[in-house]
Amino acid sequence: MQRNHDVIVIGSGVGGGAVARRLAENGVSVLLLERGDWVPREADNWSVGSVFHEKKYTAHDSWLDGRGEEFRPNIYYNVGGCTKFYGGSMIRFREEDFGMLEHEEGTSPAWPISYADIEPYYCEAESIFDVHGDDGGDPSAPWRSKPYPAPKLMSEPLVERMADTMRQHGANTSALPLAVDFGPKGHCIRCKTCDGFPCKLGAKNDAETSLVRPALETGRVDIITNCYVQRLLLSADGKRIEGVEVKRNGQVEVLRAGVVVLSCGAINSVALLLRSACDTAPEGVANGSGVVGRHYMAHNQTALMGLSFEKNDTVFQKTLALNQYYFGDGEYRFPLGHAQMLGKLQGGMLSANVPFLPKIVGSTMAQHSMDWIAFSEDLPDPENRVVLRDGKIQLAIKRNNLKPHHRLVEKLTSLLKKAGYPIVLVKPLIRHSTSHQCGTVKFGTDPATSAIDPYCRSHQHENLFVVDASFMPSSAAVNPALTIVAQALRAADHMLKQDFRTTSQHVA
Repeated sequence: MQRNHDVIVIGSGVGGGAVARRLAENGVSVLLLERGDWVPREADNWSVGSVFHEKKYTAHDSWLDGRGEEFRPNIYYNVGGCTKFYGGSMIRFREEDFGMLEHEEGTSPAWPISYADIEPYYCEAESIFDVHGDDGGDPSAPWRSKPYPAPKLMSEPLVERMADTMRQHGANTSALPLAVDFGPKGHCIRCKTCDGFPCKLGAKNDAETSLVRPALETGRVDIITNCYVQRLLLSADGKRIEGVEVKRNGQVEVLRAGVVVLSCGAINSVALLLRSACDTAPEGVANGSGVVGRHYMAHNQTALMGLSFEKNDTVFQKTLALNQYYFGDGEYRFPLGHAQMLGKLQGGMLSANVPFLPKIVGSTMAQHSMDWIAFSEDLPDPENRVVLRDGKIQLAIKRNNLKPHHRLVEKLTSLLKKAGYPIVLVKPLIRHSTSHQCGTVKFGTDPATSAIDPYCRSHQHENLFVVDASFMPSSAAVNPALTIVAQALRAADHMLKQDFRTTSQHVA
């Protein structure tokens, strides 16, 4: 391992991985710190029992909810972060999402950057992740300067038949943009183990395969796994991060670099900033505005399971999105949100979440189901907070903007019934929700109301960047992964120019 590095990146998910790769490919040496380890490629990767019942890969953390009750969060500590277990959805925010949007229960604020500012980086992010897509049929799709790098994944017959029926009832579906290694030379076999599973074949384009491994191949990146970052240490005047205090192998040490990038996710980045409170930062590092830990968002989400007497023999089900009602449904002028297909549910997955459900019943239901998930925007409430309570993370939040979400679920339920699924079971996924977490270290131009600037640099500490979903001032209604990557590339180019006096040579 190199003794000296130009940059320390804390966290190897899509934010940290994108920064590490971009900097390394432009001559900067990077030390990547990861709390967890590599996810091994093994039989258990595709085992419903291991993944959903035993929760083999889920972190063994204990957090508190708003009532002070303990729960085990659905969070992962490993190289590649939570994307090792995502479903591969890589979707652009809509152009209107970057401006102020009125909702029935409040306002989604404008961003300090426009869609045009980030659009070139969306193109690069799609290229890096080899996103398969096609915006045809999507009435909400934003403009793009380049086509998708790969063609859309075709739907299997039963899914296509359902989409045809939905179109007949005025709801156009479109291809769901997916980051998978599929094609003549690809490794993807279009199986049923994307959502929630790590890929045993390495065919899901996640932060490990698309960012961390290419970064390591440059020879300019070192990675330390099983490394817990305890605190950020400030200089005497509080203007710089002077050291990163870590614990590994039972030993505490301090690592140093000229630039520090924090990319632990919207919850754990906040925890680290708050843990780092000191005399020059009594409310926590980067928290002079008091916004760190506030405005927590994690989409209003509901899974839907349409049941039919006909058996669903689809294997790779996750191919369609529904954005027909993203900005309203004609009779309702407020945004409703986005829906997408889930990977094919399996019986054991149902009984893992509904313990009293007999496995044989769950298995039979799964064989006859068509599976969707609906997302609606939750609004950035300053009282929805991530805080530390006796050193333990607490999610003190109250859900909002649920009326449009319920309306979206009703619309999708009606469409599924018209498509031949007379029984539709719904399961809200909002209790203790940590998927799609964002918003807790928001960026902006005013240091009085934001923690970091439009390039994710701390207003208070000149060599600290926070590059993960915490920068987002609003959540929109689609998966945040692609937007995190795009902003990370944009922030990295800014670092190259301002901190290293060089110009990025795009290599995507």
